[in-house]
Amino acid sequence: MADDRLPRFAVLIDADNTSPRIVAGLFEEIAKFGEASVRRIYGDFSGQRLKSWADILPRYAIDPYQQFAYTTGKNASDIALVIDAMDLLHSGRFNGFCLVSSDSDFTRLASRLREEGADVYGFGERKTPESFRQACRRFIYTENLLPEALASASDEGSPVKALQAPGTAVPVLNKAIAEMETEDGWVSLRAVGQRLANIASDFDPRTYGYRKLSDLVRNTEAFDVDQEGRAMRIRARPVQPSSTAKPTTGTRRSRKRKSA
Repeated sequence: MADDRLPRFAVLIDADNTSPRIVAGLFEEIAKFGEASVRRIYGDFSGQRLKSWADILPRYAIDPYQQFAYTTGKNASDIALVIDAMDLLHSGRFNGFCLVSSDSDFTRLASRLREEGADVYGFGERKTPESFRQACRRFIYTENLLPEALASASDEGSPVKALQAPGTAVPVLNKAIAEMETEDGWVSLRAVGQRLANIASDFDPRTYGYRKLSDLVRNTEAFDVDQEGRAMRIRARPVQPSSTAKPTTGTRRSRKRKSA
């Protein structure tokens, strides 16, 4: 009998760089592409700083891995997370990893896991350095997973809170279209979405205030849209010349001084 289970993922959370407020949204997001088979969180839970995680862990079956800070300035939690990630990788039981942190120190870990053929999904705040974001197959901003963001996403009539203006998505959308082979400029929206996943791991319509890529494309007003049923094609509109540009005047010629 064929195994029809979802891909299995190991979810490894850096408690020092993650808010417990995103946990519900985190596991909802992971459920879209796989099963959170392993759920571990790393940090020093003996102090007050991580006390807010206490009620969250049993509710979502997250296993805490206590790491005492024996030496000031050394992050034992990061080291433990990396060691466990490599052990889980070599067990051969997982299709991928979800690394939950805004720390660029995990860039090399993400790259190494992908070198071994594992999918890596990163979760972190917008401040996460680009090196870590691009090392992941996909990177999701945790601001889009906060309770207030989830509440607006569940209400079809209300907009999603935008982290960036919709117009800022146009350059990356144009780049995706430009990289696709087309005779007349029209490309399927689905193909654009797949291309975006390859060139911009952190691209997410929710970042620009829309739940769907189709809604974002329409509202930028930078693309022609052709829709037949559920199939949708788009193409970039030509850039209109600016109407505010002043007309150029004739070149002023310098007079030659007449000789006396």
